Amino acid sequence: EGLKEKKMKKLVALLLAMLLLCGCMPRTAGPQPYTATYFDLFDTVTTVVGYGGSREEFDRQAQEVYTALKRYHQLFDIYHTYPEGNNLKTVNDMAGKAPVTVDRELPALLRDCKRYYDLTGGKVNAAMGGVLRLWHEARQAGTEDPENARLPKREALLEAAKHADWADVVIDEADCTVFLTDPRMSLDVGAIAKGWAVQRVAEQTPAGLLISVGGNVVATGPKNGDQPWVIGIQNPNGGDYLHAIRVEKGAVVTSGDYQRAYRVEGKLYHHIIDPATSMPGTDWRSVTVVCRDSGLADALSTALFLLPREEGQILAESCGAEALWVDAAGKEYMTPGFRDMLQ
Repeated sequence: EGLKEKKMKKLVALLLAMLLLCGCMPRTAGPQPYTATYFDLFDTVTTVVGYGGSREEFDRQAQEVYTALKRYHQLFDIYHTYPEGNNLKTVNDMAGKAPVTVDRELPALLRDCKRYYDLTGGKVNAAMGGVLRLWHEARQAGTEDPENARLPKREALLEAAKHADWADVVIDEADCTVFLTDPRMSLDVGAIAKGWAVQRVAEQTPAGLLISVGGNVVATGPKNGDQPWVIGIQNPNGGDYLHAIRVEKGAVVTSGDYQRAYRVEGKLYHHIIDPATSMPGTDWRSVTVVCRDSGLADALSTALFLLPREEGQILAESCGAEALWVDAAGKEYMTPGFRDMLQ
């Protein structure tokens, strides 16, 4: 019960943060925001915000966003199966056995996962599901029983890392099948799936909505027709926001060491795992990326978190993205374009 309460408090805190960063409080004269919130997608809070029009019209749009995101949530889930059809868990369960027929969006996502793997020099690797599963299990056990928290066994991590080669992922987009030829391989698209799904949904959503799924925020167009959204950048040390930035359309994604973390002998271990070491990255406290595509922003925020700043900045610039880095001492680094967006 304690864990459920903690999780609910975290979800509520995220929701309150979302309301604040969208400029929804305090209320002022003029059109007021409509807000819809959901708690059962991608293990986080999903919030949809809009201005103007009728409540009924907004509720219809928000429900369409929810329904579309729920479909992606089920398709990309690696922990549960659903009556609606095969999903990523099915693909993992059938590793080394047979190709799995899936809905067309899953091969499309995996194609982009491979593209982001190449783009980031392997820093974003959805094929390292075995490594990520070991960390997930250790983190879950350590969260439930903090006094006995342990790291994954090093030997197990090294062995799992041997089964993370994209050459063993056979994607047939024409027949909509996915086959993992290595029976010990598993996929985990957690570093990309939320952003990718939000992007696909945003592309089919009317302009003027703000969609947030955890740390992935997408503006489908200006607020209230002609005003930029004001989005807060979370302080990794807690408390007030580091900055507020103005965005009319596009994605804002933050990766931080304060998300999904646990302590072992007083040291914090977070969920952003470097494929080169099979250990959490240590260079940064948080990285925020702003660009036009939420899937790309999701991948870049992870990659930049694991890269030295100079390499990360070159990568961001090559993708037309802006970024903010915060190091362990709280020092900030920004691309010039990010500075220009500050409120």
